[in-house]
Amino acid sequence: MDGGCPSSDKAQAPWGKEVRYYADIHRTKKNRERCRITFTTDGVTFRHVDSFAEIPAKAGDMVFVDTIPLQHTDGVIELLRRGVEVYYLRRLTIQKRKRDELKLPKTTRGDIKALMVIDRRWFRKVSEDFLVMRRMISTYRMLMKTHQQYINRYKAVSEKERNRLRPVIEFLVEQMDKMEVQIAEEAGRRYPAYNKLVDVLVIRGNAKAMEALAEIIIYVDYPMGFRKTVNLFGLFKGRGKIYSGHLRKALQRLTSSVNNIPPHQLTTKLEKQTLAKIWRTYKQEI
Repeated sequence: MDGGCPSSDKAQAPWGKEVRYYADIHRTKKNRERCRITFTTDGVTFRHVDSFAEIPAKAGDMVFVDTIPLQHTDGVIELLRRGVEVYYLRRLTIQKRKRDELKLPKTTRGDIKALMVIDRRWFRKVSEDFLVMRRMISTYRMLMKTHQQYINRYKAVSEKERNRLRPVIEFLVEQMDKMEVQIAEEAGRRYPAYNKLVDVLVIRGNAKAMEALAEIIIYVDYPMGFRKTVNLFGLFKGRGKIYSGHLRKALQRLTSSVNNIPPHQLTTKLEKQTLAKIWRTYKQEI
C-alpha cells in the first residue's frame, strides 16, 4: 500500500517507509446518529470503517484526522497501543482554508484531500494520557454546565419548586466534587509536571483548583511556544483571534484560587502571570 500522496506543500517532511492514513469522521445520511470513518492513503482509494481500531495501520504508521470525537477515544487508544502515531489538527479553520484554496468540494473526500496537503506542524500528536484526561474533563464540564443550568432555574422559580430542585443540585455538586478528586489523581499519575505545579502554585488540597490545572496542563504544548500558548488561552491583544473558551475559564478558576480572590477581581495580567508560571515549570520538567 502506497504511503505517499502528491502535495504542493514543499514544507512537508520527507516521507519514510511508514504508511500515512488520512481520515474524516462523518455522520451517515441514513442514520444521522451514526458516525463512520472514511480514510485513504493516496487520495484515490477510500475505505469506510466504524472505529479507528478497524483502520489497518501498523506500528510506525501514522493517522491524521481533523478532530477526534469523544466516542472514538477507545478506538484511537487501541491504535496507539499498536504503535501507530495519531495526529489531529490544532485548528479546524486550517482545513477549511486549504479546501477553499484548492477549490475542493465540501464533502468527506474533499475534507480528506485538504487534510493531506496541510503541513505537519499544524497537527498535534495524540497520547493515551491526553485522550483519557480529555474524556474525564469533558464529563466534568458537562456536570458543571448542568449544575449552572439548574442554579439559574433555581433562582427563577418559587420556593415550592426550589424544594424539588435542591436535591438535584446537591447531587450534582457531590458528583462534581468526586470528579475533581479523580481528575487530580489521574493527572498526577500521567503528568509528572502536574505534581510539581500543584506545589509551585500552592494549591494542594484545593480540589477545584487542581482540577482546573489538570484541564490546562494537558493542552500546554512546549514546542508551540509561550506566545502561541497565550493566544490559545485568549490572552492576546486585539480581536479576531481563535482561542479555547473552555481553557480560558479553567485558567480563570485557577487564577482566582491561586490569588485567593473572587472572579470579579480577576485581571488579564493575573491570568497571564499564572499561565507563565505553568509554562515555565512545564518547560523545566520536560
